Amino acid sequence: MIDIFCVNTNVTKQYQEGTTLEQIIEDQNITLNKPILGAFVNNKVRELDYTVFKPKVVEFFDLESIEGQKMYQRSLCFLLTKALFDVDKNLKITIDHSISKGFYCELSTLDNKDFKPNEELVNKIKTRMKQLVDVKLPINRKEVLTDKAVEIFKSQGLTERVQLLEDRGRFFSSVFSIDGFQDYYTSYLVSNTKYLTVFDLVLYYDGLLLRFPTDFKTMEISPIEKQQKLFDVFREYKSWGKLLGINTVDSLNRAVKAGHEGIVIKVAEALHEKKIAQIADLIKQREGIRLVLIAGPSSSGKTTTSKRLCVQLMVAGLKPVQISLDNYFVDRERTPRDEKGEYDFEALEAVDYQQFNKDILDLSAGKRVEMPFYNFHTGKREYRGEFLTADDKTVFVVEGIHGLNPTMSQMIPKENKFKIYVSALTPIAIDSHNRIATTDNRLLRRIVRDFRYRHYSAQETIKRWPSVRRGENKNIFPFQEEADVMFNSALPYELGVLKVYAEPVLQSVTERMPEYAEAQRLITFLSYFKEFPDEEIPPTSILREFLTGSSFHY
Repeated sequence: MIDIFCVNTNVTKQYQEGTTLEQIIEDQNITLNKPILGAFVNNKVRELDYTVFKPKVVEFFDLESIEGQKMYQRSLCFLLTKALFDVDKNLKITIDHSISKGFYCELSTLDNKDFKPNEELVNKIKTRMKQLVDVKLPINRKEVLTDKAVEIFKSQGLTERVQLLEDRGRFFSSVFSIDGFQDYYTSYLVSNTKYLTVFDLVLYYDGLLLRFPTDFKTMEISPIEKQQKLFDVFREYKSWGKLLGINTVDSLNRAVKAGHEGIVIKVAEALHEKKIAQIADLIKQREGIRLVLIAGPSSSGKTTTSKRLCVQLMVAGLKPVQISLDNYFVDRERTPRDEKGEYDFEALEAVDYQQFNKDILDLSAGKRVEMPFYNFHTGKREYRGEFLTADDKTVFVVEGIHGLNPTMSQMIPKENKFKIYVSALTPIAIDSHNRIATTDNRLLRRIVRDFRYRHYSAQETIKRWPSVRRGENKNIFPFQEEADVMFNSALPYELGVLKVYAEPVLQSVTERMPEYAEAQRLITFLSYFKEFPDEEIPPTSILREFLTGSSFHY
């Protein structure tokens, strides 16, 4: 008999060795708001058929948890892949990227020719998905010898996955199955198709859009948001990936093994520089632009992008002047508070946007303006005799989370401003069925930067991340299509570089910390990458903002 402490019931109870988590749920009659999908066992994610042989601390989670939502979305990808196989065995699918509150997917033939689906095919696939849910099929995970897993996926023609598994060097690999159909996923899935009741599948551009609940409390699917600009950026970077020959982790690892790191860095950085130069030329061509607003989510590289843009604006014959929105914070006592009663520094009302508009208008009119300075120590705005003037070639470059919100620059005429959205839209995938979330790319950047420059542990950064994401969902993402242009700051090689810096920091998160599960997930994620040398990364690279060696001052 072994002791199991259940966090949900605050009860310690003895169970026979080999008891499953499902049996514990039944024995203690544990219920949550939504169906239970898994559990944290000693702060590591486990499926419900997991068996315990030693004393454990167990906390069950449902669809309202972040981990439960990720499991649901991954499992829907498996359900879609299985349904496509049942409908047409001559087609295969690539789960591409997140857009319009769903996952964009593309189909191809077995010999890798593009295939454009029609409404009839989409309806057949969706009908089959619903059938698989209705019959409540178990989703099994089995640890098999990696050699066996390689045989399975080689027979399916998934060559990039075969090489990926071989490169990991593990004795065993996980293989998931639904009704005999086998696939591979980098993290856990739900235990039965019966949980996957809410989804949709529609035609979207040249592919499919797999849709899932946007509110897991109500299980509602939001209306589709057309995000043409964001979609175009993904398309552009996909073509860049083809140019580099890098679109999966396996292709990146092969570049390392072949000693091609230098050329990958040079081409990727040159493409970045070319794009920034093109944006500067656009600003130059639009006569009357006085204000350039740059916004994007946390760790997207906004600061370096703004500095590199200023260099290119000078090349174009303009006079860029950087202005920090941080200096327009209202005095601390006027800062709005959130639902917990804490200061909400990310709220639009935390910024004196009316004074910002007045200063920009005065400067544009040729007036001499004393610029504010926000003293974070005292929580007060100060004026220290720093004056600014402008002429007809001056362009004000402003970076901040509210840059794309129309209210932020409401008094500035539309023809006088140019808006840029910056984000790290990861251009590679682990394989065709395992996309890389852009949030993971940014979180790893932030973990490295916070540790090196702000002396925060990985635990502290991971703990803050949900709050950061809530702020982004509220203040940034709703306005991204307001941008005149979008800039993808992700580099195809960067996760191999971040691995070197992030792994030691993540390993400091101990088992007793609630953030341990997320740290372990990220360590597992990074295990697919070979270390990518960073010696040739130039000092102006966006990646240097998070590492060391940047020639810019932050």
